[in-house]
Amino acid sequence: MDLKIYFLFVLAILILGLKSNASDPCPSKADGSDDISVIPIYGKCSPFTAPKTESWVNTVMNMAAKDAGRVKYLWSLGAQKSVAAPIASGQQVLNIGNYVVRVQLGTPGQVMYMVLDTSNDAAWVPCSGCAGCSAVTFSSKTSSSFATLDCSKPECSQVRGLSCPTTGSAECLFNQTYGGDSSFSATLVQDSLHLGGDVIPNFSFGCLSSASGSSIPPQGLMGLGRGPLSLISQSGSLYSGLFSYCLPSFKSYYFSGSLKLGPVGQPKAIRTTPLLKNPHRPSLYYVNLTGISVGRVLVPVQPEHLAFDPNTGAGTIIDSGTVITRFVSPVYAAVRDEFRKQVGGSFSPLGAFDTCFGTSNEVSAPSITFHFSGLDLKLPMENSLIHSSAGALACLAMAAAPNNVNSVLNVIANLQQQNHRILFDVANSKLGIARELCN
Repeated sequence: MDLKIYFLFVLAILILGLKSNASDPCPSKADGSDDISVIPIYGKCSPFTAPKTESWVNTVMNMAAKDAGRVKYLWSLGAQKSVAAPIASGQQVLNIGNYVVRVQLGTPGQVMYMVLDTSNDAAWVPCSGCAGCSAVTFSSKTSSSFATLDCSKPECSQVRGLSCPTTGSAECLFNQTYGGDSSFSATLVQDSLHLGGDVIPNFSFGCLSSASGSSIPPQGLMGLGRGPLSLISQSGSLYSGLFSYCLPSFKSYYFSGSLKLGPVGQPKAIRTTPLLKNPHRPSLYYVNLTGISVGRVLVPVQPEHLAFDPNTGAGTIIDSGTVITRFVSPVYAAVRDEFRKQVGGSFSPLGAFDTCFGTSNEVSAPSITFHFSGLDLKLPMENSLIHSSAGALACLAMAAAPNNVNSVLNVIANLQQQNHRILFDVANSKLGIARELCN
């Protein structure tokens, strides 16, 4: 074959390949592998519409405004009892849950974009006829593999907010709060769950019949916590109690991250720290945060403000649903004061951030390092600073936990996790962290 003709032939194939890829810019799998795409809630591939704000910075600030309620909610998880869920009508607004994964439920599969939540166990979706839910609902009537669960089933006893009669048999109903200002009522059901190329039959999840408040994810939630109803527990030997994710930056409008389920394809060389178990809050992923450095200075913090205490819920957790890292007030004050000291100049507040300064001083901004048992996480500047929409200010992207008597929980949030591979080895009680460009 003539060399020129061969070159044109190869070029044509490349162009056709590019066009083929462009025809599906939002695949359910990341990079054509078995990984599942993790999509920023307001990214290009998300079905949800971003609020009409001036910039992505304002969007992040609006999401971060919900953090205080979420931190209170996370602390309360161990103490929750059955609660009544008021019924409300009208469209819900998505104000919490910053990353979604595309799944299919039922037979044939119905596409749902469910919020990724590492601090909750049970999955749940709005079902047809749900009062106060979004327009997109799961239709159980069109699924040939759908089944309800009654109170005699063992799965029913594993759900929080259970509502079953003391005698006789009835559908397994439960009520829960979510995000601090929302609540819902649901029936525990089973159906097939499709994740990439995998199918999990008889997957138990909540079928929402009513919802109230502004924090309920419109198309449901996928729980990746440590409890018996989480995806990891229900998948059994399929994923060996192992998963990881890489969260793209909120600025990455055109990109998605990835969720890797199971041991295949996980990083081999990755630093790990022990996962701690709290029997009173079994869903949460506690880690041992031993200290925090600002630049080369290990900030002075009383050990009790970082110490893990199962009885009080104190300690530090890794959470996918909180936007900016929250420390209890004494810890945050120590970090903030040392940061301000090294930057110098004057500071002003902006939304949830109280330490904003002119970008002309940004060259003096020190790095921040989280010290865990067995590993140190030195944050790149993109994970510790956020800039105003006008670009004139840079802000320390952390804040104090809600100021109340029960404020004992430190939360490492998703803005600080972005562009890192976070590995959860539940079976071996380890958490791994490695730098990775998810974008």
